[in-house]
Amino acid sequence: MKKLFIVLLPLTAWIVQACSSSEGKNNTITNTDQIPVKVMKLEKKTVSAQVQASGQFTTDDETFLSFKTGGVIDKILVKEGDAVRRGQLLATLNLTEINAQVSQAKLAFEKAERDHARVSNLYRDSVATLEQYQNAKTGLDVATQQYEAAKFNRSYSEIRALSNGFVLRKLASEGQVIQSGTAVVQTNGANKGKWLLKTSVSDKEWSQIAVNDKAIVRTDAADGQTFPAVVSRKSESTDPSTGSFTIELTLTGKLPSSIATGMFGKAVITPTQSAQAWSIPYDALLDGDAQSGYAFVTDDLKTARKAKVTVTGISHDHVMVSSGLENAEALIIAGSAYLRDNSPIRITDQ
Repeated sequence: MKKLFIVLLPLTAWIVQACSSSEGKNNTITNTDQIPVKVMKLEKKTVSAQVQASGQFTTDDETFLSFKTGGVIDKILVKEGDAVRRGQLLATLNLTEINAQVSQAKLAFEKAERDHARVSNLYRDSVATLEQYQNAKTGLDVATQQYEAAKFNRSYSEIRALSNGFVLRKLASEGQVIQSGTAVVQTNGANKGKWLLKTSVSDKEWSQIAVNDKAIVRTDAADGQTFPAVVSRKSESTDPSTGSFTIELTLTGKLPSSIATGMFGKAVITPTQSAQAWSIPYDALLDGDAQSGYAFVTDDLKTARKAKVTVTGISHDHVMVSSGLENAEALIIAGSAYLRDNSPIRITDQ
């Protein structure tokens, strides 16, 4: 029995050594296998990446209407969505206090007129002095201006429509006490057809867009129709609530009848400003987002390298890359799923 154990022990050690050698040999072969890939030549071109944005429809003449003076709202004669015509009465204040102020100003004006007439007669008779006559004249002038101001304030104690349009929002209610200048209703001139799409863009997109750049606008309410537009305004500061910049697009050409204020819309803006970038297939971009991603390239046509790239625009089948591919000989467009950094490659088609 001991002799059998002694014989089997060297045999077992030989088998283990042979298996280890075989495993090491297989690992060496796997690590040195060349992965077949397809590549494309990289060429930087002048491109103009489109900017996609979304926002809400509005008009260029939206107005918040308010009373010139404070007081108690007596009547609001319109509701949200009502069509209004230029000069139509929309709301009024309770005029009790305002009429009293007008009456006081009128009485002061009439007294100043009497004082001025009396002092004028006395001055002509050399009874009143020149100073008294001038003071009476000044008092009359002051009372006249105060009376005119009171009548002006009373005329603006009612709100009238500035133009034909619609009531967008009612911001106050009857019986409410409001301060001077507090918005009561918001109106627009939608029937004029001056429709805008207000969109928000990033600082990078804002720098690419210029006034008068062309755009295409669409909304689901118009059954997928597209409408031409132009960039009419760029904000010069960010929106404090969102941190983004505002771009206003003015719709041109034939306008849809199914648009309403506040409706959601999408736009594709084509900037006229161009830049140097690489156009690569969408499938070649790995882990990409709106600003960056990765792609496999080769510098010597023998080894793959994973490069971080900066994305400036994305279309349905191509990606615009502005940096990250400067020193690459070619871009790997097929076989990337099997690659790692510094993987050996074999080009099958170019």
